[in-house]
Amino acid sequence: MNRVPTSTFDFNILDETADWIVVNKPAPLQIHPSKPSDRGDTLWDGLQAMLSFELVNGGQVSIINRLDRDTSGVVLVAKNSTTARRFGKAMMRRQMQKTYLAIVHGSPYWNEQNVNAPLRRQGEIMDSVVWVKQMVHDNGAPCLSCFRVLHRWSASGKDFSLIEASPHTGRMHQLRVHLSYLGHPVVGDKLYGDSESHYLEFMDTGWTPRLAESLLLRCHALHSYTLSVNDTDTLLHWKAPLPLAMADFLPAGLVLP
Repeated sequence: MNRVPTSTFDFNILDETADWIVVNKPAPLQIHPSKPSDRGDTLWDGLQAMLSFELVNGGQVSIINRLDRDTSGVVLVAKNSTTARRFGKAMMRRQMQKTYLAIVHGSPYWNEQNVNAPLRRQGEIMDSVVWVKQMVHDNGAPCLSCFRVLHRWSASGKDFSLIEASPHTGRMHQLRVHLSYLGHPVVGDKLYGDSESHYLEFMDTGWTPRLAESLLLRCHALHSYTLSVNDTDTLLHWKAPLPLAMADFLPAGLVLP
């Protein structure tokens, strides 16, 4: 597994062929630049630098599955337009399967739970100080997530659970919103935890001891664990190991699937 440095972050290469590259994105590495000051500090910039030879010879960098800044894990990237179209069609035909691992607050009474709850941007329904925040709403876009409890434990008087999560749609913040809706927000989630004030405070002050005490983890504990593409006779499958912050939060000796 090769490490590829960018100006600020680095990422691991999980697999590479002439047509695609698969990386394990760390948190809080941003996928794309969202403003001019982001240039040089995103996964896209790192890939552009690494694949410069392919780019000058007619290739491209097409990131197929996008992750939030604070979400780590598997990211699939096409190196040419033919492969980008292939993976795009596989995603539309639901021939691409993703599983995530999440550490959440509490101990669910259920072992498996499907959440079929539509999502809508909160600011379209009520006043919202955070423009991107989503909420469950009857008039939202259809959204389905499937959850399975892998392990429950207690630490420092608090209950936690490790959840396997499978999104069957691709809405913004889908898994985080649905887990919060179930009463089990992701550990470290600044926006969908017990208060969105954590998000506002972080944007204002950055990471502080006060936030560390409240949130427990600097980045939310959501990781894109596996990605599979099943559009030909050969199944493509990739798995990204947990980041250290999440792995260290789990009970010692816990074996992941």
